[in-house]
Amino acid sequence: MQNKGLVRVFAILFGLVCVYQLSFTYLTYTKEKEAEVYAQQKYPEAGDSKLRETAQGVFLDSIGKEEIFAGITYNEAKEWELNKGLDLRGGINVILQISVKDILKGLANKSKDPSFNQALLATDELQKDSQNTYLEDFFSEFEKIPDAKLASPDIFANKNLSDDITYDMTNDQVKPVLRKKIDESVTSAFEVLRKRIDKFGVTQPNIQRLGESGRILVELPGAEDVDRVQKLLQSTAQLEFWDVETSQELGTFIGAANQLLKQELEAKNAPKEVEELKSEVEENTEKVADSAQVDTTKTDADAAIEDLLEDAVDSAEVEAQVNPINDLISFPLVPGALFSANVKDTAQLGAFFRRSDIRALLPQSVRYTKFAWSKGKKDVEVVDFYALKGNRDNEPELSGGVITDAAQTFDQTNNVVVTMQMDGKGAKKWEEMTERAYNQRSQIAIVLDNIVYSAPGVSSGPISGGRSEISGDFTIEEGKDLANVLRAGKLPASADIIQSEIVGPSLGQEAIDSGIMSFAIALVLILIWMIFYYGKAGAFADVALVVNILFIFGVLAGLRAVLTLPGIAGIVLTIGMSVDANVLIFERIREELAKGKSQVDAIKDGFRNALSSILDANITTGLTGLILLVIGTGPVKGFATTLLIGILTSLFTAIFITRLFIDGYGKNGKELAFSTGATKNLFKNVNIDFLKKRKISYVISGVIIIAGIGSLFTNSLDYGVDFVGGRTYTVRFAKDVVPTAVEKDLVAVFESAQAKTLGANNQLKITTKYKVNETGAEVDAEISKKLYEALKPYLTDSLTYEQFSDGDEDKQVGIMSSMKVGPTIADDIQKAAFWSVLGSLIVVFLYILFRFRRWQFSLGAVAAVFHDVLVVLGVFSLTWKFMPFNMEIDQAFIAAILTVIGYSLNDTVVVFDRIREFFQEHTTWPLSKNVNGALNSTLSRTLNTSLTTLLVLVAIFIFAVPLRGFMFSLIIGVLVGTYSSLFIATPIMHDTVSKVGLKEKKTEE
Repeated sequence: MQNKGLVRVFAILFGLVCVYQLSFTYLTYTKEKEAEVYAQQKYPEAGDSKLRETAQGVFLDSIGKEEIFAGITYNEAKEWELNKGLDLRGGINVILQISVKDILKGLANKSKDPSFNQALLATDELQKDSQNTYLEDFFSEFEKIPDAKLASPDIFANKNLSDDITYDMTNDQVKPVLRKKIDESVTSAFEVLRKRIDKFGVTQPNIQRLGESGRILVELPGAEDVDRVQKLLQSTAQLEFWDVETSQELGTFIGAANQLLKQELEAKNAPKEVEELKSEVEENTEKVADSAQVDTTKTDADAAIEDLLEDAVDSAEVEAQVNPINDLISFPLVPGALFSANVKDTAQLGAFFRRSDIRALLPQSVRYTKFAWSKGKKDVEVVDFYALKGNRDNEPELSGGVITDAAQTFDQTNNVVVTMQMDGKGAKKWEEMTERAYNQRSQIAIVLDNIVYSAPGVSSGPISGGRSEISGDFTIEEGKDLANVLRAGKLPASADIIQSEIVGPSLGQEAIDSGIMSFAIALVLILIWMIFYYGKAGAFADVALVVNILFIFGVLAGLRAVLTLPGIAGIVLTIGMSVDANVLIFERIREELAKGKSQVDAIKDGFRNALSSILDANITTGLTGLILLVIGTGPVKGFATTLLIGILTSLFTAIFITRLFIDGYGKNGKELAFSTGATKNLFKNVNIDFLKKRKISYVISGVIIIAGIGSLFTNSLDYGVDFVGGRTYTVRFAKDVVPTAVEKDLVAVFESAQAKTLGANNQLKITTKYKVNETGAEVDAEISKKLYEALKPYLTDSLTYEQFSDGDEDKQVGIMSSMKVGPTIADDIQKAAFWSVLGSLIVVFLYILFRFRRWQFSLGAVAAVFHDVLVVLGVFSLTWKFMPFNMEIDQAFIAAILTVIGYSLNDTVVVFDRIREFFQEHTTWPLSKNVNGALNSTLSRTLNTSLTTLLVLVAIFIFAVPLRGFMFSLIIGVLVGTYSSLFIATPIMHDTVSKVGLKEKKTEE
């Protein structure tokens, strides 16, 4: 090897850089352990988990700017520590859909144009199954309407867009303008969300736009308060200031509204009840007459019926005396409010006051009145109802756009309030409003997202300078969040959470523990195996392997990449691939030594001859990893990142670091055996006729594939919410539960639900499609409460809903993690999965064609890959109903399929590389002899690599419970991939080459 000194210097420097990058993680870990001990000592009681969490945060805040080591503070170290994904750290991951429909409505000034609104309605329906963006589908639906023009004065050729859109523009000319405006609005929403998140208080938040779809990904590692996050992200922050309407005529209006509803109720109920009673009386009279055998005259019967009917009518009238409004309201609790009502009655009352026939009763002087409920107070079930002075345009006199700054603070009674500062224009208008309120002894309502947060009076004259204040029985966190939202500004459109994943911190810690355990065991097994099989050379490979691991984690930390549980699996799989490179090298060196070459020459030729196979194998695997990185999201992307980094570092360590140790050991003439006494002659004289067995293998594979395809049509697969949409919860119980019994109770509540054991018998994965098309915090809370009620028989009596939904940290029960995927994004995930698999096959076919120059090699490799994928799918279809672990088809499974493709190709390419080498060395040998000779010569490497990889995968399968389905697919993939490289890929290549050769020979003759 040339330039050994340069390689040595580079390896040392690179290693030091990696140690430096990882030192930040070590420093933060030590300080966080100190904070944990401090909090535990301060609050040792079992029920003090929230207090401990707060104390731990206070401790870390207090030392944040203190120097820990060599001038590095805790805050700086935290900024540069190794990023851990949600599955390792806990936290919240959501994808928000910015409503393009809202933006279009805003651009069109809320147009009433029939064509515009017809296109919007059609687009809403089309979007349920469409893969296009909302805007493209809107254009498509609008074009279907005859003579419809986007540049109509009633749509987009309005005064707000007059600089960009004119009346004479065609639809095709308007479209790029709208695309630009939509993009600007989504960018604005992105910036608003970014500013809110920056002040939220979590380290290493991640926010990014997802293509041109109007979707925004938000990751908040360590965040636990789900409700707070949802409010922060989805609040449009529509801040408005309204004068409170106090006209006496509103009292008359409420009376008239109540009377209208009362009459409506009487007309609806009384006649129906009278008819029912009349029928019943007539029937009873006939029975009495028949049984008594009395010749009751018609006049007597009529009289009896009339008496009974009179009583019935009186009874119905009494029943109808209920007052639909008056019976639900009470005197207002605060000055300025119209009335107060119980929270449970607000929906019904709100529906009454939104009715057009009831609003028509408003006196002319208050006909534009706007109604709104107050925010309400904690632990108080009563809220206030306000009438706000409206106008023809239903717009406030002053809006939140004038706010330049906001802060959470405390008032004179030490209650949490939010103070606001307005710009010059806002300050002037605020002074006018407060002067009017002072003179009229009225209130000004401060309204946020249609909720009255406070309605203060003005007692000391007009307020100048633009200073104002919001009170509303806030907690400190609510006050901070509100101030944060007001500072950041309002969203240009509503934002719906279409996908979310929430992982509790305790579940994240368990994932770390299981990941470390599987990683350590896999590493130890491989280190022992390499020494057992290759002796001292294996020990050198082990050192290179440890260096490789240091490099992987160092690069991850340096690139600020996120380490996930699948990422750990990717690292462990990389260890197997690193071993594969060393196995290839050592096997080639053993072959050269067997030819009688000196140790120096054998090592030199062994490394040179193995290089081609190593590069081809790693490049094919790297190509599939690259596709995963580009198309995948979340954990899949984490897996791809570590896989790609591992491929690069394993190539460097296997080719250069191992070589340094081997050359250094042998430079003084020391003999280095690349085997031990137990392995010296293994596979030495193996001579298996693989091609002779190809017909049997075709039959075996055919039977397995046909059975699998049959099962796919009849038994299908267990599709996860990633692909079909829905909500899934990981719920832990205090005692073991029976999934079938729990599922029965869940179905009674949700109509459709599944419950499966996940790991231990006291933990279930619960999935439901209940209200899958509906979004919003209210729907999420409703489903969570229904889940709690359905599971109550299996929970401890003392477990409250709050403890259940948050995950009780001390008892380790309740919802440990949850995930929601909307049907639209589920369709997108399906599409991405299909293209990722197809794309990887095409890319690999072309690469092998480029490397081997014969389409027969590409055909054999791709046929083997198809074979492997079908076998894995078939096994999952045949077994998912009775396997004791989760076998859902989700994004992680697609990552597994692509990994199987990469591994299978890795194996196949090594075999093909040796076949090509045999073709070049033995030009006179028949095709079958060359193929069999190549297969036998690589058998040691094939089985060695498969065994080491399986050791790794089995270790992860046993200890990493959440990854068992993922690992099971990889284990099946490795087994079938090893088989297919020997009995599918090579035989197909042989058969197609021999047939083409036969045709060429006949042509020549």
